[in-house]
Amino acid sequence: MEKRYTLPVAIALVVGTVIGSGVFFKAEAVLTKTGGNLSVGILAFIIMGVVMIISACTFGVVAQSHEGVEGLVGYAAASCGKTYSYYVGWFMSTIYYPTLTSVLSWLSARYTLVFITSCWPDFPLIIPAAEGGCVIGPECIALMMFYMCCAYFVNAISPKLAGKIQTSTTVIKLIPLGLMAVVGIIVGLVSPTHMLVNNFAAAKDLLPGDASTSSLLLSAVCATAFAYEGWIIATSINSELKDAKRNLPKALVIGGIIIISVYIAYYVGVAGGATVETLMADGATTAFTNIFGNVLGNILNLFIAISCIGTMNGLMLGCTRGMYALAVRGEGPRPEVFAQVDPETNMPNNASIFA
Repeated sequence: MEKRYTLPVAIALVVGTVIGSGVFFKAEAVLTKTGGNLSVGILAFIIMGVVMIISACTFGVVAQSHEGVEGLVGYAAASCGKTYSYYVGWFMSTIYYPTLTSVLSWLSARYTLVFITSCWPDFPLIIPAAEGGCVIGPECIALMMFYMCCAYFVNAISPKLAGKIQTSTTVIKLIPLGLMAVVGIIVGLVSPTHMLVNNFAAAKDLLPGDASTSSLLLSAVCATAFAYEGWIIATSINSELKDAKRNLPKALVIGGIIIISVYIAYYVGVAGGATVETLMADGATTAFTNIFGNVLGNILNLFIAISCIGTMNGLMLGCTRGMYALAVRGEGPRPEVFAQVDPETNMPNNASIFA
C-alpha cells in the first residue's frame, strides 16, 4: 500500500475520530456529575486529557521504532508478543471497528433527521419525531445503512478521497466548537449578567481533598473517559503515512493537545451562555440559542451530523484495514486472500469486504 497520507491527514484522523457527537453534550453530563461545579469539571477534562497524551506518547515511542504495515497489531507483537497481537487483531477487526462504525452510522442518520425535523416540523416520518422516529424509525435505519455503504465505498475505492473527507469534516466540526468557545467566553465575561463569572462563583465551595470533591471528580472523570476515545485508529494508516516514524508520533501528540484545548475551551464557553442549572436541565443547545439565536441553534444539529459522519469515516478507514493487519503477518483465516492489495485502488479489497 502506497505512502499516500500526510501529517495533516493523520492529525485530522486523530482529532476527527475522537471529537464526535459526544462533545456537544458532554458539558451537560459533566456538570450533572459534578453538581454544577465548573472547576471540578475542568479538572476532570484535564486529567483524562493527560491520560490520553501519555497513552499517545507511549504509542509514539513504539511507532518510532516500528513502521510495519500492521499498525496496532504490529505494536502489540513488538511489545507483548505474537499471541497477544493475534487476539488484538481479531478484537479490532471483528468487535472494535465494526461496532463503533455501526453506532456512528446510526448517530449520523439520527442527527440528520433531527436537523430536518427541526427545520421542517411537518416532515413526514412513519414514526413521528415526537415518538422517537428520528431515533428508531425505519427512515433512520435506512439512512444509517446508506451512510455506512457510502463510507465503505469511498474508503474501499478511493482512500485518498477518504483522507480528504476526514480532513474536511474535522475542520467543519471545529467551527461551531470554536465559535462557542470564543464567543461564549467573551459574552460570559462582558455581559451585564456576567454569566461565566457567576457560574464559577455559584459552584459548591468544597475544600480540596474533601471526600465529596473526590467522589464528584471521580464521577466526572468517568463521564469524560469515552470523550477521549478513538485516537488509536490513527495507527491503522501507519504503513500509508509518509515518514510514519516521525509523523505518527507527531500526529498523536499534536492531535491530543488540540482535543484537550477544544474540550476545555468549549466547556467554559458553554458556561458563558447559560446558567449551570439550565445546562444540566436542557443541555448545551440552550447556550447556542441564547448566544446565536434560534437559527444557529437548529443548524447545530447539522454540525453534529457532519461531526458524526467524519468520525464514522475515520472508523471505517480503520475498519477496512482490520483483517489486512492480521493477514500480512500470515495469521488469521486465508491470509493469502485477505493480504491481497488491488492494483487499481491500492486497497485490500477482500479485507474491506470482510469488514
